[in-house]
Parts: sequence; C-alpha cells; structure tokens
Amino acid sequence: MYGYDQSAGYGAPQGHPQAPPPGHPQGHQYAAPPPGPYDQPAPGYAEQPLYPEPSQPAPPSLADAVKAFTGGAIGSEDFQQIFATSKIYCPRGDNPGFLALHNTQQPVIPLFSSLKELRRYAGRESKYFTVTGAEVIDLLPTGYGFVLDIEGDHRMVVDAKAVEEMVDFAMRRMYG
Repeated sequence: MYGYDQSAGYGAPQGHPQAPPPGHPQGHQYAAPPPGPYDQPAPGYAEQPLYPEPSQPAPPSLADAVKAFTGGAIGSEDFQQIFATSKIYCPRGDNPGFLALHNTQQPVIPLFSSLKELRRYAGRESKYFTVTGAEVIDLLPTGYGFVLDIEGDHRMVVDAKAVEEMVDFAMRRMYG
C-alpha cells in the first residue's frame, strides 16, 4: 500500500534476519532499521500529564452570566464581555437571517444560550444556526431587541435601546 511493502521487516528486532519480500532478490538479509530519534520520548516529556489542567478557569456560561447580571453580582460591562464571546443559538427559517417576533411591544429576536433551551422553545427538530454574541450585536437589525432563553428560568429581554448601548460599548472597547 502506498508504494511500499508493509512486510519489509521494519517490525523485526534489530539484527534478526527476515525473509525477503516477494519479488526482491534472494540472498539479501533484511533487518529492522536502527532506532531513530523518535523512538524514545524527549527528556522530560514522559513526566508530563497527558491532559494538563487548564491554566485559567473556564469563563462562566452565558446562562450563569445572565443569572449573575440579573442578580446584581456582575455589572453590565462584565456581562457584555461574556455575551460577546458566548455561542448563541438562533432558530432559523428557510431564508438566511434572524427570525423575529413581531407580536411584542417592540420586535425582538429570540436567542438561546444552549441547544437545550432552543429545543425547549422551538421543538426537537427545529433548524438553527450559531453565532457569537458579538456577531449578534453586529448583525441585529436597527430597532430590534432580543429575548434570551424565552422559555427558560433565566429569561432576559434586551430592548432596542439597550442593544444600541451594547453596540456603543463594543465600539468603545474595540476602537477606544
């Protein structure tokens, strides 16, 4: 396979002759190649753990950030930083873009912190796409707010004015 014969003797212990592969001249002795630099682990490598502990704690989940923000444990800037880097689940229709709810005081986009929350709202077989919170803020149409985890225990409604403030915060953070 791939231009070489796998029975060419590379697995035989060094110094022990092996029969030549079919089609090769008789009378030649075949032995395993000498040990190479990759046969032994590098010094100190064998002592390293296979799965090192992370050097930093994992960031809080978006659901945890919502609970902390609505409970007053974190401020809006901390929440927005977590939201910006979080994975957001968005229900989708047949056309590209966000689905909007227009039967509310202001139009809002339903967003979800997890696939479980999306499925609770839209059903098991619902279609969806994912974006980061920063992409939500960038792509959300002007005049729209969003509702996060509409069926969840930690539902959060962000109106269009608050979305504009989030955009301003993101611009200040990015461009100074």
